[in-house]
Amino acid sequence: MPRQPLELAPFRGLRYASPDVDRFIDGEFDLARLLAPPYDVPDAREARDLQRSDPHNAARVTLPFELSRQSPGGTVPRRYRAAADLLRTWIGDGVLALDGEPALYVYEQVTADGRRQRGLVGNLRLPEEGAEPAVRPHEDVADPPVRDRFSLMAVARANLEPIFLVYRGGGGAASAVTEAVSGTPLVSARTRDGAEHRLWAVADPVRLRRIADDLADRSALIADGHHRYAAYRRLHEQYGEPGWRYGLALLVDSDTHPPRLGAIHRVLPGLDTAEAVEAARTVAVVERVAESFERALADVGAPALLLVSAEGEAHLVYGFDEEALERAMPGRSPDWRHLSTAALHEVLMPLWQASEEQVRMVHDDADEAVEAARDERGTAVIVPALGVEQVYAVADRGEPTPRKSTSFGPKPRTGLVMRLVDPAE
Repeated sequence: MPRQPLELAPFRGLRYASPDVDRFIDGEFDLARLLAPPYDVPDAREARDLQRSDPHNAARVTLPFELSRQSPGGTVPRRYRAAADLLRTWIGDGVLALDGEPALYVYEQVTADGRRQRGLVGNLRLPEEGAEPAVRPHEDVADPPVRDRFSLMAVARANLEPIFLVYRGGGGAASAVTEAVSGTPLVSARTRDGAEHRLWAVADPVRLRRIADDLADRSALIADGHHRYAAYRRLHEQYGEPGWRYGLALLVDSDTHPPRLGAIHRVLPGLDTAEAVEAARTVAVVERVAESFERALADVGAPALLLVSAEGEAHLVYGFDEEALERAMPGRSPDWRHLSTAALHEVLMPLWQASEEQVRMVHDDADEAVEAARDERGTAVIVPALGVEQVYAVADRGEPTPRKSTSFGPKPRTGLVMRLVDPAE
């Protein structure tokens, strides 16, 4: 099977203009007020706060009426249409405007703690039938979120936020061009989390050719956006139009800018921690711990996780019975069975009679997960983060991790640049 080249094509970015004087602070356009995290990061309260923060905040189209928190059916099609209509209204009113010429965009993020990441935003060519994809996932997906993003993008005829890809660039030409871009950026913003965001356009044909030639023989890994990538592919397969052959993506050389990998913790509302601990003892070693979560998990081999009650009492679960792991995950490799999220979802949750629909995900912040467990009178499950080489190894084997096993960062901010499928309209 021939391998499809990795292609990141220039496009005319759809970006916020600055027609509203109310968004100027000290003479500068306050873009930060209009940006949002990726659609699946905010919880319901955070989504409401974003939507109320500004009438043109990007969350009003990526999370229309908190759509991602709603069950499918009912008025869902009307909500997608409302988001698409709002997007077109913003374009018609000059809130959003297309750039004049196709370009790749250099996107730089500097987090509050000084971590710097640069990458290229462009049109990712999707795999054609019969070709080996140049982009590999590392996580399984669930159908409802894929249908959610598919429906929203289909009605809006737009990619509203980029997925996040990493690749082993080795400081090659594409990475070199990305790092060399300087001068006054198109936009610059500092968001409430203290992170700085800058965007430059690369339209020079010579530099674009250097990037294309360097990327052609490489492959990329999906760091964040598995459901959106699956929606991209579904849109391409269903509609077959030229515009749907591509999807918006941020591509980062992980050799030049190693990503931060955080954990995605779980909260199970209503799960009695004492009962969960006793059930876990039937398949693993369980010990009460008083030290830091990170240190407790680092001191034992995988799979390992912590069960934390609403009162903050923590129990370390490790040393799983190998036969129990194999019975629960037949046909899986030993490495896969020893992923902490695999042990949680395939062994422990069936013991607790807990369903996937009950689980709430909390990115990175273990204390936030414990607080959520307290609010919902349940149990927080603290899981360790994977290393980037572990993720590459899993993807290379073609054995995706359980859903939401990793949290790559820093994630691209939504609203800096969007993509219309039909820019000529």
